[in-house]
Amino acid sequence: MNRENFRVLIVDDEKSFLLLMTKILEDAGYSVKGFTDAEAALKILDSFGPNLIISDLKMPKMDGIRFMEEARKVSDADFIVITAFATVETAVAAMKKGAADYITKPLKDPDQLRIVVARIFDRQDLLTENALMKATLFDNIPSLDIVFAGMEDILREVKDVASTDATVMLYGETGTGKSLVAKVIHCLSGRKGLFVDINCATIPENLLESELFGHEKGAFTGALQQKKGKFELANEGTILLDEISEMSTTLQAKLLKVLQERTFERLGSLSTLKTNARVIAATNRDLKQMVGDGIFREDLYYRLNVFPILIPSLRDRKSNLKEIAHYLVNTISRRLGKETKTIPEAVMKNVMEYQWPGNIRELENVIERALIVAKGTELNITGIGEQFDARQEQKVTGDLKAIEKKAISNALSQTSGNRREAAEMLGISLRSLQYKIKEYGIA
Repeated sequence: MNRENFRVLIVDDEKSFLLLMTKILEDAGYSVKGFTDAEAALKILDSFGPNLIISDLKMPKMDGIRFMEEARKVSDADFIVITAFATVETAVAAMKKGAADYITKPLKDPDQLRIVVARIFDRQDLLTENALMKATLFDNIPSLDIVFAGMEDILREVKDVASTDATVMLYGETGTGKSLVAKVIHCLSGRKGLFVDINCATIPENLLESELFGHEKGAFTGALQQKKGKFELANEGTILLDEISEMSTTLQAKLLKVLQERTFERLGSLSTLKTNARVIAATNRDLKQMVGDGIFREDLYYRLNVFPILIPSLRDRKSNLKEIAHYLVNTISRRLGKETKTIPEAVMKNVMEYQWPGNIRELENVIERALIVAKGTELNITGIGEQFDARQEQKVTGDLKAIEKKAISNALSQTSGNRREAAEMLGISLRSLQYKIKEYGIA
């Protein structure tokens, strides 16, 4: 929402103060109408359609409280009330009637008004953005019958937990659809705020804190302006912390504080912000094992693991694989603007026999490539069946693991067993190195 589209109606019987407020807000870019008479203001409410109404409490003919009650009958605009007496009782009475905030007159400085109005604007702007986002989010989610095909027990768990505030921990291999399940939980929750996700593995450690909690202008080199973090954006909504296992122990401690106290600070700020964002975390690793290895905080693990859900691999959903494959063919065909193809039995046999280490994400990619090259009415062997061979895939995977194991052993040998130096030599994090050492059984 642009500020010029944000309409503000001001009602104050003191003309000089009315003109002052009008000038301040117009200079800030808002669309403003001002009235010295409450009854006259009521007459234009329907046609003007204000997003925000600012009204004096003490006015002749009709006081601010009554004006607010009458305005509520035709408008759902937010209210800010003005009081000349600066008494807590006056402001509290107005807030109980539904006012969003209050200001006192005379103004200490123009920022007193600008800040209060900007806060209302930001909140409404976020709600508008969320409404558009949520509509898109629902549109982009397949039917629950497809998302949870072969996972009816998981669907029941999702429905049970969605309406609560419980922290959810999603476990599953890469490509199993953990982020999609998180979106379903958000949509079923009815939460008013945004669904915000962040992949903890793809953002450098020195930037991840800023992405999560935001920063103030000048907080560090390159911080040219204030930035809201993911937790701030997800207030009233849901935040998905994908690949939570890759978060450093320093940030793990800060995340623990957010979960415990529901507060955080932007980098470079002394002000504490509150959040009631619902937290969903996801990982393809064994967090409990990582706790045992000393690379994941035990207290954070228990905070996150309130409601664990294990998303099965595609090979464990073989009885529903045909249904999922046909759905993807139809969906991707529409997206590509191509005629829907059928999957011959010979091709489907290959699909059923393959182990799909990349899960649904891999299946989706294979089908999309097949549709792009397909010429006839069917997805032929060339289009899909020959794109993979389970034995070859396993051989390549085995070779890569052997190469990786040898590289790690060499790095440890060259650094006399110093894991931190070995990790730097290999260009990976210490946490990843420790995980690989245990995976390959390297002494």
